[in-house]
Amino acid sequence: MNLIEKEGWVRLAQESDVAEGTAIAVKFEDREIALYHVEGGGFYATENICTHEYAQLSEGWLEGYEIECPLHAGRFDLRSGKALCAPVEEDVKTYEVRLAGGWVYIRSPD
Repeated sequence: MNLIEKEGWVRLAQESDVAEGTAIAVKFEDREIALYHVEGGGFYATENICTHEYAQLSEGWLEGYEIECPLHAGRFDLRSGKALCAPVEEDVKTYEVRLAGGWVYIRSPD
């Protein structure tokens, strides 16, 4: 266990696993997490399941700091998790992200 992990961070993926402008799905314990690499804007992480209906956000359309659900086109702000338009009404959970040594970490979920 390295120092970052001792501080409560969880290693999710290598930075190179997520091309700029894309998202991937990552399993952590019993959670599905979407990891995004925003063009020119760094990395963000949210729960991978839409709050409206079961759909994987990592399969949606990433534009700037917004992810659009592939099922009903609801959108979320990656920075805050805020639901931006119908049909989504409930925000999606976000995770704090940290980069170190070529790896992407998130703050350990409770």
